[in-house]
Amino acid sequence: MLTRTPRICVKKKEITPIIEEIFNESNQIFGASKINAILRSRGYVVADKTVAAIMHENGWFSVRGGAKAIYEMNKERKENILSQQFTASAPNEVWISDVTYFTCKKIQYFICVVIDLFARKVTAYTISTGNSSRITKETLAKAYYNRNPKEGLLFHSDRGANYTSRSFSTFCKTLGITQSLSRTATPYDNSVMEAFFKSLKAEELYRNNYRSEREFRERVQKYIDFYNDKRPHQINRYRTPNATEEAYYKRHADDISKSI
Repeated sequence: MLTRTPRICVKKKEITPIIEEIFNESNQIFGASKINAILRSRGYVVADKTVAAIMHENGWFSVRGGAKAIYEMNKERKENILSQQFTASAPNEVWISDVTYFTCKKIQYFICVVIDLFARKVTAYTISTGNSSRITKETLAKAYYNRNPKEGLLFHSDRGANYTSRSFSTFCKTLGITQSLSRTATPYDNSVMEAFFKSLKAEELYRNNYRSEREFRERVQKYIDFYNDKRPHQINRYRTPNATEEAYYKRHADDISKSI
């Protein structure tokens, strides 16, 4: 005798992470209809238009349905503007970003980080169980509203879907930020971010067996505080990122006050 899957009615905020999970499991191929079919097979009751609206709000566009549009969009901003020039003459001229992952208590977490290239300071980070344009937008927003950069900021990343999505691109344009993208399969184009994640994993993540998600999150925060305030960098003449920025602002205090 066949048994019917129990129907589960859920709120939008509860179904959104499930939609994101299915979307990523499909390698960002499935559209709203296919995702809703999977939701129904799992017992969830959601209208197609609701799934479509949630996907649109979060920039989760099927690579099949939007392939041509995405191709045209990427053509407009495919240039690797940074071109491995990993220096900046002042804070808030060039930011770089990337996402890595780490498994804690059998759960995979994604860590998105934004670094100011001038002093190699971590300006913002986000830890999430999902890897979409939501995590990259959230992290960029934190950095932007904490630092309040002038228009003309260059933001460099790889070509992951979370950085090339229409949603993220529009967000950058709204903030007056110019995007720069690494060449395909060229990690050296974002080697400063690669070096930071290597340090984070070697000096913190791989050295500890975290007892809980809370401990994991707290230790990441503690490491980033250490990285910015205590860890000297050769590029900074062995000063810390915070000390390097503070020295810059002291040297240019008069110029900054005149521009305000």
